[in-house]
Amino acid sequence: MSSPAPTRSIESITVEIGAPARFVWDVLVDFPGYDRWNPYTVHVETSLEVGSPIDLTLPNADGTAGTFVSREHIRVVAPPHHLRYDTGEEIPGIFAVRDQWIEPLGENRCSYRTTDAFRREHAEAMLVAMGPWIKAGFDSVARALKKRAEELWLS
Repeated sequence: MSSPAPTRSIESITVEIGAPARFVWDVLVDFPGYDRWNPYTVHVETSLEVGSPIDLTLPNADGTAGTFVSREHIRVVAPPHHLRYDTGEEIPGIFAVRDQWIEPLGENRCSYRTTDAFRREHAEAMLVAMGPWIKAGFDSVARALKKRAEELWLS
């Protein structure tokens, strides 16, 4: 019997945001507003209820025009600190769990980071092909969330 494939993960940069954690959470889950600030996930459809689907519209990884939809499933909604969703059985041979973390650093400061953990038999090959694009996308979200939340907080 072979052992299960190891878990591989990608983590964004951690950004410090000059706004309260609850405010940043509200920006993060304002899915209709994603087209105004999020360069990696340009559209989201979900009820944000645990167990419900979350359809993430992303730009094509190869840089060509167009987008694709990744259907995942909400697993944890713990405002204002933690949002988790995973791919469930949507992608044969790959199971991915994405966590987004907001940590309070004071009354009007917090940090944000996101991770994605991949496992199953095709995870490693997918990470070789897509890992740099995912990492760049996660870092762009962190920077864009910081910019958007601070602009809104200060306005």
